[in-house]
Order: sequence, then structure tokens, then C-alpha cells
Amino acid sequence: MNKNIGMISSLVNALTVLLFAIFLITGFAFGYYFVCIFLSISFMCMIGAFKSECTKENEAAGKTALVLSGVYATLIMIVYFTQCTTVHNETLGTEAAHILNYHYMGLMFNLDMLGYGIMALSTFFMGLTIKVRNGVDKALKILLLGHGLFFPGCLILPMTGMFLGSEGSSSMGGVIALEIWCLYFLPIGILSYLHFKRAD
Repeated sequence: MNKNIGMISSLVNALTVLLFAIFLITGFAFGYYFVCIFLSISFMCMIGAFKSECTKENEAAGKTALVLSGVYATLIMIVYFTQCTTVHNETLGTEAAHILNYHYMGLMFNLDMLGYGIMALSTFFMGLTIKVRNGVDKALKILLLGHGLFFPGCLILPMTGMFLGSEGSSSMGGVIALEIWCLYFLPIGILSYLHFKRAD
């Protein structure tokens, strides 16, 4: 069961990242909001599968990664469920739109940044638990640990107010930044699938 959950969740994770990248390039906002809900769920399941492999010596890191994945998933589901329901279906006043609409780089954007910062921290702790048995594991471990470097920026940059008034993910710079993240994170889902497929 653990192996199957790991394989399926890794595939779903990779697929959602790919769809996110495609929808972002094509400007289909509802699409990339929607797939992020499933990205968060699949990530949490994937981390749960990795946690099942932890030994006593790395159990603390595994538990930390699992808890952080739940925090990430909660924040992201709130952000994107709000975009797919309240923002998509209702006519919001200016003040409410600046708070709820992701496009305005307000509260929802800040929570999104916090969520992905927590995700980065989760991958870092999970990377500490990976035992390298082959090239796939080695590459996966490096990518998971390296992804942790996103945490400080995601946590601190929104506090500076640098995103206020910008167009965020709808700007060319925002699209490029997110596409680079997709190129980084997509291999994590693929390598995780291969890791679980080879697991005993």
C-alpha cells in the first residue's frame, strides 16, 4: 500500500506541475488555480509515503516533513479554493478583491508564498531522510535538499512589500520565475515515482 500510494501520488504530483506550467503559459488562470489544489494533496501523500520508509534514526526529520506538508497543503487549498469559488463566481468590491483575488498580490498571494516556503522546508527535511542506493536516489536527495533554499525567500520577501502593486504571476517576470520553479520541481515527482517503483 505504501509503495502504491507513493507511486500514484508522485505521478499525480508530476502531472499537476506539468499542467500548471502549461496553463500558466496559456494564461488559463482557473486551470492553474484548480490543479494547485491537487498538487498540494498529491504532495502531502507523497511525503507520507516517504515518511513510511523512515528509520528510527531519521524519524524526527520525517515527521517534521510530514507535518510541514500538511501545513503547506492547508494554506494552498485555502488560497486556490478561494480563487476557484469566491473570486471566480462572485463580483467582488474593490476592497474585497484586493484581499481575496490572487491577482492583486495581497493576502492570498502572501499566503501562497508562505505555503510554498513551508513546502520547501518540508522537502528539505524529507531530503535528509533519503538513503542513497542508486543514481535516482542521489539525484532525488539533492533536489529535495536544494528545494529547501526557496524557504527564506518565500518567507521574507512578502514582508518587504516588494510585490505590492506588481502584476505577479501574470507579468512576464512572474511567469518566467514560476516556469523555472516547474522545471526544478517536475523532476522531483518523476524521480520520486522511480524511487517508489524500485522500492522493496
